[in-house]
Amino acid sequence: MPAAFWAFHERYYPVYLSYAELQLGERRRAVDLVDRVFVHLARHWPMLMREESPEATAWAMMKSAVEERLIFEGRRHTMPATAAFQQVSRRVLDDFRAELSVLESALGLYAAIAELPERQFDVVVLQYVLGYPAARTAEIMGIAEVTVRTYRHLARRTLARKLSLDGGGRGADADR
Repeated sequence: MPAAFWAFHERYYPVYLSYAELQLGERRRAVDLVDRVFVHLARHWPMLMREESPEATAWAMMKSAVEERLIFEGRRHTMPATAAFQQVSRRVLDDFRAELSVLESALGLYAAIAELPERQFDVVVLQYVLGYPAARTAEIMGIAEVTVRTYRHLARRTLARKLSLDGGGRGADADR
């Protein structure tokens, strides 16, 4: 495999693993799935490198693999329950709560996040649950940073409406 593949693997494997574990609820299953995704990426590396945005294509493959696994298992992702109990997520959740207002329940927030449109969901999970800054989130998703900020803003408005919160000031939309 070319060095570029291994650099890509090193840069994105931890992100993909965190995301898969959050969705699947179990590290062993997440490792298996992400390993399979990277084997697929390795087999199709030259074709992936011809894509306009290899990062976006790889991210779409990763998300598709997670979704297919969940469908195969006949269940939905475990993000609301898993995220509520991840230690790293607690600090990020506390920040997010302060930005949106005080919430009655972490599970209520995560359930509302799970109902967001796909791209808004990805941005919120990557930024607020997994703790990646806007620039890294944009890189992971293969989109522009301004697009991340737009999705984040739309997600905040949707969550504020769903959770009956005052949308608050611009504080949470400040770049992370």
